[in-house]
Amino acid sequence: MKFSLSTFDNTWYKPGSSGKIIFWMLISQCFFETFFPWPSSLKRKLLTWFGAEISKGVVIKPHVQIKYPWFLTVGEFSWLGEHVWIDNLGRVTIGSDSVLSQGVYLCTGNHNFKSKSFDLMVGEISIGDSVWIGANGVVAPGVTINDEIVVSLGSVVKSDLLEPGIYAGNPAIKIK
Repeated sequence: MKFSLSTFDNTWYKPGSSGKIIFWMLISQCFFETFFPWPSSLKRKLLTWFGAEISKGVVIKPHVQIKYPWFLTVGEFSWLGEHVWIDNLGRVTIGSDSVLSQGVYLCTGNHNFKSKSFDLMVGEISIGDSVWIGANGVVAPGVTINDEIVVSLGSVVKSDLLEPGIYAGNPAIKIK
């Protein structure tokens, strides 16, 4: 497929005002994408100031990247591990008592490689309650992971995981 990136146009995508985005980027660099272990209570408060819905007891480790907090909902007592990247061009919902281990990447944006102009595509991610995504796991745009699911180390979730169980691989399939 040959692309013509000079025809790329994502002017339809408006995630927020430039001022809001720039201010968030500064806060993120100082309090989230740093090695310094700021308290999770402070991080929860900052996220809610930017429009995130963050429930009580959420643990946020150092070096966490969140693209746009106003597109984020996290349920009670969930954990975001070191180097988690929530690349949320679209809405991301994480249920209660769920864990995103170190290096997990949630990707809500992609490009249409069949389109000459390489169009931007955005899909929501929904993660249920009592879900554990193991270290370096990847979740693709538009995916739903239902309750009580474990996604093993380094797995790539490209389609919905609906039945409780353990999933592994690329693409992730149910193994137990």
